[in-house]
Amino acid sequence: MGEDPKRIGDLLSDAANIADDDGCAGEAIGGRRRGDRRSPERRSEVAGEAVGGRLRDLRSLLEGGMEHINSPFRGIAYDFRGRLLCYKQDWITGISSGIGILAPTTYIFFASALPVIAFGEQLNRDTDGSLSTVETLVSTAICGLIHSILGGQPLLVLGVAEPTVIMYTYMYSFAKGRKDLGQELFLAWAGWVCTWTAMFLFLLAIFNACVIINRFTRIAGETFGMLIVVLFIQEAVKGLVSEFEVPKNEDPNKEKYQYQWIYMNGLLAIVFSFGLLYTALKSRKARSWWCGTGRLRSFIADYGVPLMVVVWTALSFSVPSKIPSGIPRRLFSPLLWESESAYHWTVIRDMGRVSPAYIMAAIIPALMISGLYFFDHSVASQLAQQKEFNLKNPSAYHYDILLLGFMTLLCGLLGLPPSNGVLPQSPMHTKSLAFIRRKLIESAKESIKSKASNSEIYHKMQTVFIEIDSSPITTTIVKELKDLHEAVMKVENEKENMNSKFDPEEHIDAYLPVRVNEQRVSNLLQSVLLAASVCAMPIIKLIPTSVLWGYFAYMAIDSLPGNQFWERILLLFIPSRRRYKVLEKVHASFIESVPFRSIVIFTIIQVVYFLVCYGMTWIPVAGILFPVPFFVLISIRQHILPRLFQLNHLKELDAAEYEEVMGSPTRAPSFNLREVRSAQGGSNEGDVVSICDDEILDELTTNRGELKVRNLSFREDRRTQQIYHDDCIQSE
Repeated sequence: MGEDPKRIGDLLSDAANIADDDGCAGEAIGGRRRGDRRSPERRSEVAGEAVGGRLRDLRSLLEGGMEHINSPFRGIAYDFRGRLLCYKQDWITGISSGIGILAPTTYIFFASALPVIAFGEQLNRDTDGSLSTVETLVSTAICGLIHSILGGQPLLVLGVAEPTVIMYTYMYSFAKGRKDLGQELFLAWAGWVCTWTAMFLFLLAIFNACVIINRFTRIAGETFGMLIVVLFIQEAVKGLVSEFEVPKNEDPNKEKYQYQWIYMNGLLAIVFSFGLLYTALKSRKARSWWCGTGRLRSFIADYGVPLMVVVWTALSFSVPSKIPSGIPRRLFSPLLWESESAYHWTVIRDMGRVSPAYIMAAIIPALMISGLYFFDHSVASQLAQQKEFNLKNPSAYHYDILLLGFMTLLCGLLGLPPSNGVLPQSPMHTKSLAFIRRKLIESAKESIKSKASNSEIYHKMQTVFIEIDSSPITTTIVKELKDLHEAVMKVENEKENMNSKFDPEEHIDAYLPVRVNEQRVSNLLQSVLLAASVCAMPIIKLIPTSVLWGYFAYMAIDSLPGNQFWERILLLFIPSRRRYKVLEKVHASFIESVPFRSIVIFTIIQVVYFLVCYGMTWIPVAGILFPVPFFVLISIRQHILPRLFQLNHLKELDAAEYEEVMGSPTRAPSFNLREVRSAQGGSNEGDVVSICDDEILDELTTNRGELKVRNLSFREDRRTQQIYHDDCIQSE
């Protein structure tokens, strides 16, 4: 059941490829395919039969999808039975991992805790204290514990996410402006919204709506992701501006709110925000540093961001003692056992005080939230079990949506913001549990030390692979071993033609099969740590709010790499004479396979649509409907965009997978610009690359002004120097 969407996508791709290759692009009918001796009529007939066969299979699958919709509970039952078979093994595998399970547990704990704390501060400000960090932590801990024990896909990580914060902000703006709701009944009305949301999620799960998850293509996901990026930046800017203002409901006559101290607080906020942003981005790339051991660099890359939060929090206490208390401002949140938080547990009693009109009005935001949760939760689950991870246990999309409905209902009745599957923590969790790649590399290095041949290296790796992977031999495993064997042998053949050393991490890393330690213990333990963090609120409250604004900016910037929408926007600003620079580096495959004009048109359409979506978030009350354009975008992608672009180009621009191409230098820098122009032909001025003298000098000169001496190789340089040295000696 979980494979139906993938199967439908594969059939569509096959039909499109056959159409492009065998006739639908016009080449079959015109007889222009090189090396094909079939008559045009026969080629058209074969192409028609192939496409027709794929489309018949597609129609049968779509009819099967309708059958699933007309068969309530079928997907839930299928998921439940599949996961029940491996439920016991999930616990045995996790417990048998021993102390080794603690590393991925702590890694994903810090990756989950910091965003939840930041979103709690955002909610505290946007809801005038009705919700805070305590509520976001409690919600994440409760939902994480439930999902780790009862969930279908235990690798999926849950948490309070930005879409939830946005929706609750709109709901609060609506409630506080009405006398019969106001701040007093806001959480009670939100409880009704969660009740309706849970009902809609139940219906989606019962009628097997997850079969359409593949309709959420890259264009929808990346446009939504870009909206979240802009909202993060917007929140960071608003937070910094607020540091120069007196907070709401505070006495402006207090000493710390006097002009000079408000100004000092703002300046400190800028220092701490940009300091956290810069150091977090630097530590994130620690694995590529030249200094330090591999373990140290990996530790900084994995835990550098929370470490930087601790460092800048500690630095905030180094301000002179003459500065009034409260500067810089720190996170505010009532403790769990204080009266400000205790009333959350009795919100269910106030739900009866909400008038029937507002109970029915709660259906509108519930529809939006259920759609967002269905999309966000399913995509997070999908990325947590990508095919590259080679997971053995089945998926459980339908069952997990059903369980999400129950957790949403529970959070609403407790006055908590609901949690759902989050990105990028979910795929990060799966990646942290991958283990076979590392062991294969270690076995290859041991064989290299013993001076084994490449054939012996492969057989050693094959033995280790079979010992580790206890699953039955399948077609997938056979293909993985075949690809690995071809990669190793290819390196051996290349060694005969060049003097190169075999390096497993360099030559065969992309072909090493991956296995994941599929279990429930790491998710359970990180949820327990989040629950313990609630008791650590007196320590968490020491974090300056300005550090959290810097963390919002970090989350925005860190999510841009890998977003092809962002990469295409940058491509628009690169002059045609400088685009060769893009090809020299690792780049997305569509840059070479799709005409630049099509890339520009597709990107402009997406930018305009993104601006429409972002504009809706500024509408005071109607902004709660901001998810609607994303649902409409699905229909636009299916019915309108195929009429504007060639199918093969659209497939590249809206690909399901992120495919990259290794770059290669197109030319060596030269002082002779005529040589550069002649290499490009020189006849077409528009095609000449733009390389000026100063740029070449910059590349060939150090910062001290020394001219770099470049040679073909280190050995050739030394040999030449030795000959020259000997000649000088002889002449003397």
